[in-house]
Amino acid sequence: MTEAASETILKEGENCWRIAPAERVAFLVDGEAFFAAFAAAVERAQQSVFIVGWDIDSGIRLWRDEVSRDLPAELGNFLNAVVARRKRLRVYILDWDFALLYALEREPLPSLRFGWRGDRRLRFALDDNHPVGASQHQKLVVVDDRVAFVGGFDLARNRWDTPEHAPDDERRVDRGSSYPPFHDVQMLVEGEAAAALGELARERWRRATGERPRSPKGTPGDPWPPGLGAALSRVEVAISRTSHAWEGQPEVCEVKRLYLDAIAAARSGIFIESQYFTSAAVGDALAGRLQEKDGPEVVLVLPRECSGWLEENTMGVLRARLLRRLSEADRFNRLRVFYPERSDLGGRSIQVHSKVMVVDDLLVRVGSANLNNRSMGLDSECDLAIEAGTREEVREAIRVFRNRLLGEHLGVSLQRMEAALAAEGSMIRAIEALRHPPRFLAPLRAQVEPWVDMLVPDATLIDPERPARIEDLADALVPPEEKARKSARPRAVGLLLLLGATLALAAAWRWTPLSEWLDLQTLKEWGATFRENRYALLLVLAAYLLGGLVLVPVTLLILVTAFTFPPVEAVLYALGGSLLSALSTFGLGRLLGRETVRRLAGARLNRLSRWLGRRGLVAMTAVRLFPVAPFTVVNMVAGTSHIRLRDFTFGTLLGMVPGVLAITVFERSLEQAVAEPATGNFLLLGAVLVAVVGLAWGVRRWLSRMKPPEEGGRGGIGD
Repeated sequence: MTEAASETILKEGENCWRIAPAERVAFLVDGEAFFAAFAAAVERAQQSVFIVGWDIDSGIRLWRDEVSRDLPAELGNFLNAVVARRKRLRVYILDWDFALLYALEREPLPSLRFGWRGDRRLRFALDDNHPVGASQHQKLVVVDDRVAFVGGFDLARNRWDTPEHAPDDERRVDRGSSYPPFHDVQMLVEGEAAAALGELARERWRRATGERPRSPKGTPGDPWPPGLGAALSRVEVAISRTSHAWEGQPEVCEVKRLYLDAIAAARSGIFIESQYFTSAAVGDALAGRLQEKDGPEVVLVLPRECSGWLEENTMGVLRARLLRRLSEADRFNRLRVFYPERSDLGGRSIQVHSKVMVVDDLLVRVGSANLNNRSMGLDSECDLAIEAGTREEVREAIRVFRNRLLGEHLGVSLQRMEAALAAEGSMIRAIEALRHPPRFLAPLRAQVEPWVDMLVPDATLIDPERPARIEDLADALVPPEEKARKSARPRAVGLLLLLGATLALAAAWRWTPLSEWLDLQTLKEWGATFRENRYALLLVLAAYLLGGLVLVPVTLLILVTAFTFPPVEAVLYALGGSLLSALSTFGLGRLLGRETVRRLAGARLNRLSRWLGRRGLVAMTAVRLFPVAPFTVVNMVAGTSHIRLRDFTFGTLLGMVPGVLAITVFERSLEQAVAEPATGNFLLLGAVLVAVVGLAWGVRRWLSRMKPPEEGGRGGIGD
């Protein structure tokens, strides 16, 4: 039994926004439970439903069984049917507005699929009320201000699963494609805590749309899902947020503060599930506790690998660095880092997407915030937390929730998990005693190749805690002359790291599939035929032109060009095709006009538009060297910004030359060095690196001697 803490952890106004009572609380583990509870609550809604998410897909199925129901299973059809039944009901759906960056992963035209084809009382909006680079990451559903869901789940594809995470579950299919097992957690609350979350959702809607929805009054009925038991009754629930300073709104870092306070308060054990683990602040706090002689045990459950090779070679590298730090700080052998494993998954892994923390048997938190830097200060987040205090029934519920999660990962019942904990007197020893195939918690050894670790820059570029101003790119690229001499070496190192990241990206593309439908061998076979075509140049230009119009990443097109043609031709074709694509979408932006592009690209890019208009060639070169938004989006925004065509053209060429050379020439040299690991080939590879670094540095020095256009006089999209 853990001794009671000397003082409370949750402090309103410090590490939480509000502490409000909840009549009932339930923990929904995995998608089958959450999707069913969501559908049951929304079906009983009378006045309002708010759905706020990072990704929302109208085509997902809320249930996957054969039971006949009188409502459609697909989310969009389900919501429209519910609205049609209730004449007073309004549904508000707020999705993060950065779908262009994730165009291949997200549902196309969500506004059309949700709102335009159904009842007008179903409203859909995209939330762009955040700085460039930030995201709306809160994941909450509020029904009539009576019940609310908060946690890691998005109502999006590839989320539904059962606690068994069976290897061949035929129900784990979305839009015709199967996906790996998926683990996540949501908390459901009822009462004043839900009303407070309704207030939060309405404020989020107001910031995104300018509209102020009315709060529901005197709603009859009970939207709590029938048959769902409560884990807790009549408890105080804390709501913690992350919100960046933006358009007059102050910065809010309650999530970060609560993580640090909870870690400091731990006595016997800290249990964490998280999709990411890169937060410097949380890492420092855990390292400090691990160095204490009588500090708590720390058990982390993370995914075996990050989602996709790009994340694995960025966020995965940052995770490995942080875990090395914790391992070095673990003087008393109280740290364990695991990933959930099933030996019958055939090499696939269970994706951990939950954001859970349990401290002793005193505090539980479930929410949207990952243990990365972004969730501490950049992205908008919402977490719920419950503190037991002196209430034994709350402590017991917290213990049961943690032990239920451990039992699921280890493939044992709650009773067996609790028996092992009682017998061993230690969370770590109990886990070790129950680690048996086919289902178990496997030690996570986060290792990366030294050369990859060397090339990946620090977290300030990949996983920032604060938003970066677009203007800072130009300041970094074109420093005042008196400062340039003093900072030449650090800037050279920084440029080398940025170039190294580009080269690591090229290497990753070289050694991994381009996607599920395109691999290296396919490209080579296709390229062998394509090279001999008499119209090869025209076909290449047409591919870039069409690719720009349909948002194919320009990096992919350059890689295909590099795989297909000899180096000199590849460079010329890639530059020519990229320029043609840029000019065409630049012209499209001019044709569509400011307001149309603003709606497509998002109001948050208005500052980019003004900056391009003011700084011309310098700005255009900067955004090509340091991309701040997708290639096509930048081109269309530039087309509305009054930047001169000459500056746009030459800035595009200057900014893309280092990257194109890195991908084409470096790819060839690296392939030769790997195929024939002789000293001469590695020397050649080094020479290529030096040449590309020198070229990029020369462009920067040339730009530093140029005087940018006068400030002012150039309009943005929204002006």
